[in-house]
This record gives sequence, structure tokens and C-alpha cells, in this order.
Amino acid sequence: MSFAVLLAAWEWLIPLARIPEYILPVPSAFFERLWTDRVDIFRHTLVTANEIVLGFLMAAVISIPLGYVIVSVRLLEKAIYPVIVFFQLVPKIAIAPLFVVWFGFGLFPKVLLTFLLCFFPTLVASMTGFRALDERVLYLTRSMGASAWQTFRYVRVPAALTYIFSGLKVSAVFAATGAIVGEFVGANAGLGYLLLRGTSFLDMPLIFACLVALSIVGILFSYIVDGLEVLLMPWQRKG
Repeated sequence: MSFAVLLAAWEWLIPLARIPEYILPVPSAFFERLWTDRVDIFRHTLVTANEIVLGFLMAAVISIPLGYVIVSVRLLEKAIYPVIVFFQLVPKIAIAPLFVVWFGFGLFPKVLLTFLLCFFPTLVASMTGFRALDERVLYLTRSMGASAWQTFRYVRVPAALTYIFSGLKVSAVFAATGAIVGEFVGANAGLGYLLLRGTSFLDMPLIFACLVALSIVGILFSYIVDGLEVLLMPWQRKG
């Protein structure tokens, strides 16, 4: 209802204020463009969605186990974590052109940039989650004869999942940003490329149609992460 009211006010106020279309189009104009160019927009959307998913999954697969290893081995935490923080302080958008020079205009530099933006939030959340477990619980599992794998599978991971999914939700937002920035720097396909093409011709309906498509991808991706959280953490389901 909030979005319906917002779009209705937008549709009514823009002509009333006599704002030209090349500055701010009405919703009916870019929704019509979204429909008429649906095949082309859908093709570019699939490219961007592929970059988002690959970069996000790569970050999750690497950062979650690495977070556990860093927390478990104190020497690694002192040796590796400061280096990770140092590289995190380097602006990813600033090094995006380097990826184009090193790896070209293909899929990999966009996936790599998405990975770098998603890696640190997931790593920090994982480390926080694996640290959050009360040490007395570990003493209890050892006294009951649980193996290291059983303790990890049934105690450590469930206790850390809440924190891990908090990091994954933040990373899901950054993933779309990484993919679009990578396409801005150098690409021949994707929503970022389509946005730049629309900007060069002042095609505002196309630009807003791409923004709608990107928003839909982000919403679907966010729901997928939420669904995985519900699936993997059934004890937190609300009745």
C-alpha cells in the first residue's frame, strides 16, 4: 500500500510540477518501457544476477570457514586478521578499474569485486558467531564424550548461525552494488551496462526500468537468504 500511494503521488505530481521526462519520468512511462523492452532487460538482468550469485556464494564459502579457523587458532588471528582489515580499508570502487586491466571485460572481474564487497561483513559476522558460544558449553560437551565434529556440527554451528545470517544479509545488499560497479567500469552486458547506455542518451524511462529490474533482483535475493535462514534455523520460526 505504501508503494502504491508513492507511485500514485509520483504519477500525479510530476505533470503538475511540469518536470520534463528527461529529468524525472512518471512511473507509467518506465513501467511501459520495462514491458516493451522486457526481452532485452531480462537478458541483461540474468547477467547481473549471475554475477551477484557467484560473488556472494564465493564470499560465503570462503569467509565462513575462514572465520572459524581464525577464531580457533589464535596465532592466525594475530597474523591474518590485521592483513584482511588492511585490504578491507582499500576502497573497492577505486580498484575496480585495475580488475578490468588485469582480467578484461568478462565475468570474472565483476564476480571478484562482488566477492570482495561481501567477504568482510560475512567474515566478521562469522567470527563473532563462533566466539559467542559460552566456553562452559564446550566443557559440558567434552565431559559428555562428544567428538570434535559432533561439537562443531551440533553446538558451534547452530550457535553461530544467527550471526552468520546477519552478515549474509548485509552482504546480499553489497553484492548488487559490487556487480553494478563492476559493470560501470567495463562491461558489454548487464544492468550496469544498460544504465550507462541509457544515461548516454538521456533515456530516463530506460534508466528507471533498469532500476526497477535491479530492485526486483535484490528483493528476490534477499528473500532467498531469508528462506535459507528459516530452513537452517527451524528453532527460530515463529508459530
